[in-house]
Amino acid sequence: MTWQIALVFVLLVVTLWSFVREKFPPDVTAIALFVMLIATGLLPAHKAFTVFSNAAPITIGAMFVLSAALVKCGALDQFFVLLERSAGWRYSVVVVVLVAVVATISAFVNNTPVVVVFLPIVLNLARRMKLSPSKLLIPLSYGAVLGGTCTLIGTSTNLIVNSIAIAKGLPPLSMFELAWLGVPTALIGAGYLGLFGHRLLPDRQMLTSILTAEERREYITEAFVQPDSKMLGRTFAEAGLVSARGIRVLELVRDGVAARLDPPPVLEAGDRLILSCRPKGIVHTRGIVGVDLISELNLGLEQIAAHEGSLVEGVVAPSSDLVGHTLREINFRQRFRMVVLAIHRHGKNVREKIDTTAIQGGDVLLMMGTDPAIQALRAGDDIILFDQPPLPARAHNKRLPLALGVAAAIVTTAALNWVPIEVGALAGAVVLCLTGCIKPRDAYASIEWNILFLIFGMLALGLALEETGAAALLAQKTVAFVNYFVPVHYKALAMLGCVYVITALMTEILSNNAIAALMAPIAIGIAHELGANPRAFVIAVMFAASAAFSTPIGYQTNTYVYAVGGYRFGDFMKIGIPLNILCFVVAMVIVPAIWPL
Repeated sequence: MTWQIALVFVLLVVTLWSFVREKFPPDVTAIALFVMLIATGLLPAHKAFTVFSNAAPITIGAMFVLSAALVKCGALDQFFVLLERSAGWRYSVVVVVLVAVVATISAFVNNTPVVVVFLPIVLNLARRMKLSPSKLLIPLSYGAVLGGTCTLIGTSTNLIVNSIAIAKGLPPLSMFELAWLGVPTALIGAGYLGLFGHRLLPDRQMLTSILTAEERREYITEAFVQPDSKMLGRTFAEAGLVSARGIRVLELVRDGVAARLDPPPVLEAGDRLILSCRPKGIVHTRGIVGVDLISELNLGLEQIAAHEGSLVEGVVAPSSDLVGHTLREINFRQRFRMVVLAIHRHGKNVREKIDTTAIQGGDVLLMMGTDPAIQALRAGDDIILFDQPPLPARAHNKRLPLALGVAAAIVTTAALNWVPIEVGALAGAVVLCLTGCIKPRDAYASIEWNILFLIFGMLALGLALEETGAAALLAQKTVAFVNYFVPVHYKALAMLGCVYVITALMTEILSNNAIAALMAPIAIGIAHELGANPRAFVIAVMFAASAAFSTPIGYQTNTYVYAVGGYRFGDFMKIGIPLNILCFVVAMVIVPAIWPL
């Protein structure tokens, strides 16, 4: 073993450790790895930068644009109607229909936007069926995952592995080649969830369940500090304006300007306090001498708000500008005119130090605000509210035939090998922008750039493994280890199973895109070392890197529904491990049959 091989293994371990720790975003870790590979001389700069010419990330970016355009033009509206009509059916039938619908769409549209769009629909469906949303949200996520395994463009991992296979001299996969494995698995998965979902899925409550009946009745109002008030010079706590008494100070307006609340200011004459009060808090505020509710004064002051606050829940979109910032940094109260009462993340409810908690994609926010503020929030793209399903996109549906035509053209030309998928996807994205199906600004915003840069960094690591000889060494040692335990006739099948299991296990705890980029060249090297068909190993990596069901962090859609449904980590293991085993068995039967070893 050379020092270059040893060093690249060290960097690999450090990278995986950083992914697990999540101290830094995965894309930042990947780009840092890219820089380290060049700085240490493991990868010459001119070779390292060739990863930016890889077709897979470009195709993935274009498919993000296509997905966003289809959603904006109302391509999913008819599916909403179908799900709405299924509310009176049996649970098992509803789950099968839900998985089938979502899987069909996810075979051609990026998985995450599909789940984001369907989320309010499924929550409304659960309310109509008088079910806990946790009975339907995991099937929603699993349906998107299963659908992504059916076509080449179904998920970004398929495109990444395909591009690596092409770079290794293998023929590209056709558009529907994966359907031989993906469609049977999706059908089996839908049947499994329909039969056992009601028994295995938990009955979890959403975030509003942590509030008492009184806490659900809060009012947004204002108070005025009189010049003769005995509270002058005192802090909010000293004046009794604290949550223990049912009062939350949202904003202090002094001389027409919102003042900072940290460090705690002292009250001055003429201060206007915007308060969130429970009924007992309003009574207490009335009892503070010199601090009077504006609604009860006759000072000629315009009252900003004196309405009963409505409680709503919403999930932070993965591409939201809020991600990575605290509520205080983005001035959430002034920006949205809403109050965040709690945050649900990774199975836990956060109610302390909310203002200083950095927001993450997939966080569920429990908020209170007036009806106009809620409607304004609903119109934005940062937070998806759960209280009602979205309205059909009538404003854009005149362009729906064009958007569907572009999508069909991309799929058809790629399936018939008339145009490479990357060329067709990029051309389709340009046509969508030129024809007004999606604005260029929205097109750029729809691309999840963090995923693309994660892919670039991991492609560089795969290149370094090959350049240093580490991938070849790993393949040789793995094959030699298997030779000790497996008869010659079953060696290729056993190695295929090992590659699948290793990929699947790593995907459950790390980024599926990162693992796909890492395992694809290793799997191809193992196949060559064995003298087996490398295409079978490529298919195994593709499928195993997507079929992640046992943890909420294995796939982005799982993470998204994790907080929304109030799930715990073990809930995914209970329903997901049997499905993972089913997928493994199906893959070990179908892959050797369709792609002989």
